[in-house]
Amino acid sequence: MSEADRRRRSTRKSKTISTPMTTRIHAILEKEMVREFLAEFLSTYVMMMFGLGSVAHMVVGDKFGSFLGVNLGFGFGVTMGVHVAGNISGAHMNAALTFTNCALGRMSWKKFPVYVLGQFVGSFLAAATIYCLFYQAIMDYSGGYLTVTGPKATANIFATYLPDHMTLWRGFLDEVLVTGMLQLCLFAITDKRNNPALQGTQALVIGILVVVIGVSLGMNTGYAINPSRDLPPRFFTFLAGWGIQVFRAKDWWWVPVVAPPLGAYLGGIIYLVFIGSSNPWEAQMLENPGAYEDRRISVLPKTSSYPPNSSSLTPVSVSPSSRPSIRPVPPLGDSVNLEQF
Repeated sequence: MSEADRRRRSTRKSKTISTPMTTRIHAILEKEMVREFLAEFLSTYVMMMFGLGSVAHMVVGDKFGSFLGVNLGFGFGVTMGVHVAGNISGAHMNAALTFTNCALGRMSWKKFPVYVLGQFVGSFLAAATIYCLFYQAIMDYSGGYLTVTGPKATANIFATYLPDHMTLWRGFLDEVLVTGMLQLCLFAITDKRNNPALQGTQALVIGILVVVIGVSLGMNTGYAINPSRDLPPRFFTFLAGWGIQVFRAKDWWWVPVVAPPLGAYLGGIIYLVFIGSSNPWEAQMLENPGAYEDRRISVLPKTSSYPPNSSSLTPVSVSPSSRPSIRPVPPLGDSVNLEQF
């Protein structure tokens, strides 16, 4: 047997062996939750690379960075993240937004750990990448000492820390309010029944929203507004040499984990109650009720006093020309059903 024949047989055998494995890998990657995990991982990695890189420029880059640059880095990092994964997972890149989507019934709770794990892994690896890229600059700036506080502190490249003019609980309320503004505006940007961003511009508008939040509300706490942005890089700095002080400094570490989900949930509820419940959509439901059956959530508990087997509605025949143009006010005892975005 010639050498060429041996190579052909070897190649044919390797293809026979690798094909089932390739098929299995492909089948795994096609699963919805796997694709969403990878989408959240990659989009968060992209966002954090641009965001943390801009902070590194401000902290150790002297004239190369600024606070405005940080806002632009995170804002347009979010834009790029939305482009990376927006059509697969929604590109949350934020555990607070994922929590709110689950709490308001927009997605299943079983996806919550998948999304958050992808975000945390992407954020952690982005922090590690930035550390490697800027290692020498960090060492030159700090004199080889990795500190959390003080004039040569570098831990703030990776996570937020409370400034001297803020107290812990003021910082907590600040994070709740700012994250609430983020979620409220995100609902407005994506609400097709209101005045959403133009098709194809959502990613840019969301990025601009983050920039606006940063330049107007970011001074007090560094606007973490995202557990996935703050906790994984903080844990990385703990492992990389900054030590346990990253969790002890003013006992701040838990606030960017707890406050943003609370704020996002409140912001979402406020938008749904004040704006979502004002949108006239009953006429569309009457024409095609099946399309809206699974797209509503109950905000208030059902307290109707009607017997279980009776109905409070009397069937009537309404012609299209005689349908009222003004939305009827529901009884006070009934729940308020809002269409999910």
